[in-house]
Amino acid sequence: MKITVRPDLCIAAGQCALTAPAVFDQDDDGIVILLDESPPEAEHERARRAAALCPARVITISETA
Repeated sequence: MKITVRPDLCIAAGQCALTAPAVFDQDDDGIVILLDESPPEAEHERARRAAALCPARVITISETA
């Protein structure tokens, strides 16, 4: 799995950081920060859920690293 984010389009909803805190965080303005672009398998389902919950759709997941 490889994750990319578009912080320039983030609306600071925070769903990513709440759903997958080992993979995503937020800066002081609430904008997404990607902590791990290739998370361990144990984090994959949470990362997928975070991407699905993102209202701005700024998280892209590729299943092939």
